[in-house]
Amino acid sequence: MLKNHEDRLYALRARLGAAGLDGFIIPRADEYLGEYVPPCAERLAWITGFTGSAGLAIVLAEEAAVFSDGRYTLQLEQETDPALWQRLHIIENKPEAWLRPRAAGKRIGYDPWLISPEGLKRFAGVELVPVAANPIDEIWTDRPAPPLAPAVPHPETYAGESALSKRTRLATELRGAGQDAAILTDPASLAWLFNIRGADLEFCPFALGYALLRADATALIFMAPEKITPELRDHLGPEVTLLDRTALPGEIATLHGKTVRFDPATQPAWFETALAEAGARIAPGPDPVALPRALKNAAEQAGTRAAHKRDGVAMVKFLAWLSTASGQTESSAAAKLLAFRAEGELFRGESFPAISGAGAHGAIIHYRVTPESDREIRPNEVYLIDSGGQYLDGTTDITRTIWTGPAPAPDEIRANVTRVLAGHIALARAVFPVGVAGGHLDALARQELWRAGLDYDHGTGHGVGSYLSVHEGPASISRAAKPVPLAAGMLLSNEPGYYLPGAYGIRLENLVLVQPALFPGALKPFLRFETVTLVPFDRALIEPALLSPEALDWLNAYHAQVYEALAPQLDDTTRAWAKAATAPI
Repeated sequence: MLKNHEDRLYALRARLGAAGLDGFIIPRADEYLGEYVPPCAERLAWITGFTGSAGLAIVLAEEAAVFSDGRYTLQLEQETDPALWQRLHIIENKPEAWLRPRAAGKRIGYDPWLISPEGLKRFAGVELVPVAANPIDEIWTDRPAPPLAPAVPHPETYAGESALSKRTRLATELRGAGQDAAILTDPASLAWLFNIRGADLEFCPFALGYALLRADATALIFMAPEKITPELRDHLGPEVTLLDRTALPGEIATLHGKTVRFDPATQPAWFETALAEAGARIAPGPDPVALPRALKNAAEQAGTRAAHKRDGVAMVKFLAWLSTASGQTESSAAAKLLAFRAEGELFRGESFPAISGAGAHGAIIHYRVTPESDREIRPNEVYLIDSGGQYLDGTTDITRTIWTGPAPAPDEIRANVTRVLAGHIALARAVFPVGVAGGHLDALARQELWRAGLDYDHGTGHGVGSYLSVHEGPASISRAAKPVPLAAGMLLSNEPGYYLPGAYGIRLENLVLVQPALFPGALKPFLRFETVTLVPFDRALIEPALLSPEALDWLNAYHAQVYEALAPQLDDTTRAWAKAATAPI
């Protein structure tokens, strides 16, 4: 067993040399290319020590580098050994730019299950060699087994539409495009299309597998037999065939002469090669499930509101408790919040590992407390709690920044929190025409920070699923993302922030539903945001003089809405805290 990262890197280089390879690309990915991966797919963490949810490493005979984005800059420095790895910002130092001058005349290996064709195109000019077996798997002798939790039906009460109706709707789209079938590799797409959920991942209710949707609305699902129950077979019906993943190559081979939709941006390169070898005509295009999944129907929207009301009760109980608690640590506070959430109806678990960061830890954008890093939440400092829940009827994600007191917060911190809040409110109040993408709105959330020479190194918002992943495409509020127009029914986060390394972090996050904005006589349709999160902002960190009258009106109206929605479900002590926390400013 290779216990330290130096030995692991040495063993990998030896394995590459034996295979005739001069280097290897290691994405942080599993064979479904999802953000959250099971322990057996944490190859990047195993080889480098970096545990963030986004990153990539390149190993050469004499050099190695690990890359991630601005959310993980500090974490990358803390978790990896600079004697072994160059630690680089993936935007400022692109992996392909780092590799090209070092790869002349060299053969660089990659696992075709762990990278998309578009991901490979980034490395144009490099001799890339697909491997049949991942060399990390060959040296990772204590690698965990793949997850085999059963797949279960998701009730139509929460889904809002039958699986048959969804398949029929998407099959009509395929026929209209002259396509015979579509490859589905995103577990969220399987979950939504077939109204199934699972427990293969800790924070996403996914049953890992692949599917082939045909233009006649029949489908094949490729999934480990251990996941299949009689209840699931009855739920899916006779038009959906369940097969082991080992049957996948054979079924792909039957697509000779067929036109098959395949997304080169999000699906493993293995499928592109297999389809080409089978003689299928590849029709490049987005996963046909991605956009319909993002457009929440009436039942999903109602479930989202109900889940956020329950989640708001848990958060208010937590904040009221925190206001008088003493001697708590980052981990004990996160555990207390989880306990409050677990009291709620339909709760199934956290939607991601809680980011519970006190003081300087709050400046680590995706900080995750460990037994080694856990520290006390001290008086008179900033505490950031970013967390969420998975409920049968919806997924939540909320961040609040708290001043622990008892002394007043310093003017600088109050000013910066209020600038972040002003940006949050500006985005929440936005009204915009149909066709506008989230990236077009990103600057609204940054404008007050920019006026003070401040900024944050992450997007302002991401899509959120309906009892699915807390990070969902295709839309986002980010300048870095592809410009997908926002549409009614999309659920996104609104989460501007500011981070002062070594001191504190600020993030204020609500979820918002895109809704029609009705203007009598308007010549084009407009949209607006409905805020569904119901939790007060910390008054101790708000400087009213820095908010416009319109922003103050929004804040007071929001707080009044929070109290009205939650007060009947709170005990007397918590209700009194909530009343004070939501009083007009």
